[in-house]
Amino acid sequence: MLSVRDLWRRHRRKVFISVGVLGSGYLLYKLYGAHRRRLDALERELAIQRESEELMKVQMQAHFENIQTISDVMTLPHAMHNLSCRVAEELDLSQLLERLLQGKGQPNTLTQSEKLNLWERLKILSFTRMALSVWATTMLSLYTKVQVNILGRHLYIDTARRFESSSTTKEFKGNQISRFIGPLLNGVQVTAQIPEKGGTFVTNRERESGDLVDKEDQQKFLGTVDFLCQHGMPPLISDMEAATQEALKGKQLSHFFNSTALHETIMQILIIFMSQGSPHSWIKYVMPEDSATSRIDDPAPSDVTEFEQLMMEARAVLLSAEFGSIIEICMKVVVNAVVEQMGAKFRGGSIATGLPLARVLPQVAQMCPLLLEEPSKNQFIRIIKCIPEVEPFFTRLYANMPSAY
Repeated sequence: MLSVRDLWRRHRRKVFISVGVLGSGYLLYKLYGAHRRRLDALERELAIQRESEELMKVQMQAHFENIQTISDVMTLPHAMHNLSCRVAEELDLSQLLERLLQGKGQPNTLTQSEKLNLWERLKILSFTRMALSVWATTMLSLYTKVQVNILGRHLYIDTARRFESSSTTKEFKGNQISRFIGPLLNGVQVTAQIPEKGGTFVTNRERESGDLVDKEDQQKFLGTVDFLCQHGMPPLISDMEAATQEALKGKQLSHFFNSTALHETIMQILIIFMSQGSPHSWIKYVMPEDSATSRIDDPAPSDVTEFEQLMMEARAVLLSAEFGSIIEICMKVVVNAVVEQMGAKFRGGSIATGLPLARVLPQVAQMCPLLLEEPSKNQFIRIIKCIPEVEPFFTRLYANMPSAY
């Protein structure tokens, strides 16, 4: 017993140190294990998050590409067909040409003064139709994409939220949105009605069925692409004609026109037109001014329908400086393409070397239907799509809330 006590007395410090070291080592081992497990769990969580983010990027890219295609093959052809018919109806040059041909074949039927008046009218209407076709084709090709990208983003977010709590989240693909937006676009021609100024809207409290009313609001929003043809065309023609008269003031029928003069004249008409009235006054030709869009500055509207919200977002985009810059770039490129096409198309009397303005007018008139062709054949719409600044603009619009504009 004494030897044990003596042994303990001599070695207890070493025992305490050894136990302390072993205990500390065990504690550090447990702490390290817990820390390692937490790190592994965090790494797995980050890996899942990265995988989800990559999947979301792929889905959004696929969805973005799908809705651009939907716009090109469904919305824009419908809008361009209506535009072509309306321009041909409202700016018909056939009667003027018939009277001039009649006066040429039967000299005594028209006085010299009447002939000059007819030629002056033909000059104004030909350039009015040309400038209007350039502006309307550019605007519709851009506005339809603004609509579809805004609506597509809303549909994507709403659908993604439905899938978020589902076990099939990873199976959600961007092209599934086309199943939602496709039927909406198909229904535009039949069900869409454009509200008149001062019209009333259904409030949130009056909704009887959320899905049904939402779909109707979305169709109504897409249907406003026809506002230009149904309501905006008369003031558009009147203002474009006024700009044409201003730009052509002093340009006689005997004056020589070459490619440079033609380009400058068309651009001058468009610049005068776009600068008329207050800034962005041209929006009144494209979308209705009503209670929905007049509340764009209301920070917290209490009873905004989905249609009103979509219209306010579209108006915010059209009012943005970036969209104004895109319009300007696109119109310049289209005018360049028109003048180049005229130089190649009419080689028998080329405007490159110069022609009397009277001989240029028929060529101007013949170019207008080409500007208003259906998108699958319309080279000018294809040119707009290929402008470097256009796709990044719509990518940003799709990826960010329109209020950022």
